[in-house]
Amino acid sequence: MRRSWSLSVIAAVSVMGLSACGFTPLYGEAGAGSSLSRIAVSTQDDRLGYRVREQLEDALGRDGSQEPMYRLQTSLEQSRQSLGRRIDDTATRYELTVRGAWTLTPAVGGEPVSGVETVTTTYAAADQPYAAIAAQQDGEERAAAELARLIRLDILRALSARP
Repeated sequence: MRRSWSLSVIAAVSVMGLSACGFTPLYGEAGAGSSLSRIAVSTQDDRLGYRVREQLEDALGRDGSQEPMYRLQTSLEQSRQSLGRRIDDTATRYELTVRGAWTLTPAVGGEPVSGVETVTTTYAAADQPYAAIAAQQDGEERAAAELARLIRLDILRALSARP
């Protein structure tokens, strides 16, 4: 009984100490995370661009019913390199590298923030044509998801540093 009372007192003092120091939760209403849902995303018009836009909108929690506070423009470059060789000189694996440059601009004007992220994934080469296409698309999907996660973290850092 005495131990639980002591823990309650310690927790209450800790919460009061955090509120007095100006601590703002990252995902709280006043934090940087609250404006993520109001970022409009635009990417290039191809399969990888579509996947990155879809992943970014999911990662940011895009709310289409509200007017965007920011516009996020991305530029993507991808390269594919074969890894490993069979005896007939065909690749056994591929390495997919996606480089995403992004710029976040306030909708009402202001200084834009930009950055660059690079993601690398690998996938197995298959002998069957359908399996090879499915493996490549799975690699692109994983790269798009990871790129969206990294861009989201960069945006959170940038927005939390703003006054």
